[in-house]
Amino acid sequence: MPSFNVHIKWGRETYKDIECNTDEDPTLFKAQIFALTGVHPNRQKLMVKGKTLGDASNSWSTFPVSVGMTVLLMGTKDEDIQATPLETVKFLEDMNESELATALELPVGLANLGNTCYMNATVQCLKTVPPLVESLRKFNGANSLSSDSAQSITAALRDLYNTMDKKLSFPPVLLLQAVHTALPRFAERGEHDVWVQQDANECWTEIIRMLQQKLPAQEQVKYNSVIDQYFGGKLAVEWKNNESSEEPPTSTIENFLQLSCFIATETRYIQAGLMNKLEEIVTKNSATLDRNAEYTKKARIDRLPAYLTIQMVRFFYKQQGVNAKILKDVKFPLVFDAFDLCTTRLQQRLEPMRKKFKELDDAEAEGKTKVPAKKDKKESEKEVKKNTIPYWFQDGNLPNFHNQMSLLQ
Repeated sequence: MPSFNVHIKWGRETYKDIECNTDEDPTLFKAQIFALTGVHPNRQKLMVKGKTLGDASNSWSTFPVSVGMTVLLMGTKDEDIQATPLETVKFLEDMNESELATALELPVGLANLGNTCYMNATVQCLKTVPPLVESLRKFNGANSLSSDSAQSITAALRDLYNTMDKKLSFPPVLLLQAVHTALPRFAERGEHDVWVQQDANECWTEIIRMLQQKLPAQEQVKYNSVIDQYFGGKLAVEWKNNESSEEPPTSTIENFLQLSCFIATETRYIQAGLMNKLEEIVTKNSATLDRNAEYTKKARIDRLPAYLTIQMVRFFYKQQGVNAKILKDVKFPLVFDAFDLCTTRLQQRLEPMRKKFKELDDAEAEGKTKVPAKKDKKESEKEVKKNTIPYWFQDGNLPNFHNQMSLLQ
């Protein structure tokens, strides 16, 4: 009896009275099952009493199937099989540094060439300033260890950033050579002929000074350098003689590229440390008394830069020239409010914008407590344009809120 009916059980499905002809090749029977279930013959596994049906014509002899028996089908349809990914899956532990940086959207790291972390940290901090990076891209100076130290460092930093933008991990050898040539004290070696650890703030100050000489400002009428434009600020200083009531107070203007936070015993917050430096007692020559006298120096910010650099002064000299480090914790916010450090004139200019920011913050806080209504794309674009307000004065002053971009230690 070569032709008879059987039942096919596939998962939860059962197909009854399926014709099975043992005179034909098993591929014909599998084709019938493919038409019913969608399981390709190559993925079909037909079983009865522990025996499996093959593709050869003589496979029926070893396959114990008979009338009315249930044949177990195992296999998966094409649409149920997960498509092969276009790209091979690669796990994090199998990635190199460049692939990790791309996958995790991390900035490219710099190799430590031997106590050069101070320079690497400075390079990473400066890279967070888009106007500076853009100005470096436009710099056309050649990268050579020439007598022009500023050009060598500027060109080396430009080439290093170009390499980092390609997500390539690259040892900053050329920049280190340029720094050592221009600033020999950074090339000092200690025990085992290893470079001595250096202060990151000193490296920051020197590199900024070099860039200041070579990178022109975007608005050259107002500023000499892109450093002055985005990092430079102005202090309005009032001098009052504490030893002579006859000498009238005098006023001067001082430029700065960074503010210093002096850490005293009672200093717990960065604002307090900055205020201690802005108000201090200074000894200098008095024209009225014709001798040195004590003056009260009171300084306030009269121009806020776009990127405000604050130095935490943690080192001081004890007796006999011993350099000591202050380990006291000083708290600082992620959004720094410099309003109290500004002159009255600048505060009056900043006040209207502060109110705007407060209104936006209040509206945002109120919006988080409500269920947002659905808006189409055009309404969303109009709202974005409506909430965009100017934040830059023509003289370069910014509203007094500064987001923390990087931390240099």
